[in-house]
Amino acid sequence: MNYEEFYQNAAPFLKELKDLSGLAGRQYKKMAKDADSGNIRELKKSLSVLAEAARGISEFAAKLDEEVDQFDVEEYFKSGQFAEEMLTACKEKEIDVIGDSPVFEMFPYRVRLDVDNQEVYLDRKKIPTVRPETVAETLLINREKIMRANFNAKRFLEELSNAYDLAILQTGKRDGTDILLTNIHKLLVPMGRFRRDYDEHNFAFDMARLYTSEERTTKKGRVLGFGPSRSGGKAIRILDGEGNEQFLSAINFIDSE
Repeated sequence: MNYEEFYQNAAPFLKELKDLSGLAGRQYKKMAKDADSGNIRELKKSLSVLAEAARGISEFAAKLDEEVDQFDVEEYFKSGQFAEEMLTACKEKEIDVIGDSPVFEMFPYRVRLDVDNQEVYLDRKKIPTVRPETVAETLLINREKIMRANFNAKRFLEELSNAYDLAILQTGKRDGTDILLTNIHKLLVPMGRFRRDYDEHNFAFDMARLYTSEERTTKKGRVLGFGPSRSGGKAIRILDGEGNEQFLSAINFIDSE
């Protein structure tokens, strides 16, 4: 059984519980009004209706509990069915995915499945769900949220330039030499504990936004260049403005004059 099958089976019980809970709530308000006004006769009638609603709630809650117990979450994860349905849900929402279970790159995020504990992590944050559709929807919402966030391409370009200059000084290399982006990221966030707030995924997303922008020249007239692209551990994977996969390995800055 997958989650959507379970959800369909549980839906009738959830509806009954919703209706009965609503009835109980309405009866409580009526009872409070009757008690306040001293209408004992109506209060007695409402108590009878409330008791009947409570019996119904108990009955359907027990049926829903049985349905929950029949859904084997551990097998759902360990069989790979959860991962397969999550990938299908992501594809339907046009979410870019690479990698194999238990770790997937879903730009600009990383999704990790903890199969043993049946948990899903978006970067380091746990998503409290075992429904693949919810994972895909959470990714889509988060991606759209950060896409709407303000991004100052000019300022980011200046920050990259400053980090690049620092890397040139530290390494003693000639100005204009390619510097790995992984090293640039470490210089932008020199203290390890702060990299949790601005990790390589955040950096890759900013690089993608800069890459698709037209900003290339700093205030001092230096032009940003990208070194040879290649996949691998030293490259940052991004998606360009057309949604195409690109690998950025290094950058350089050269005087425009």
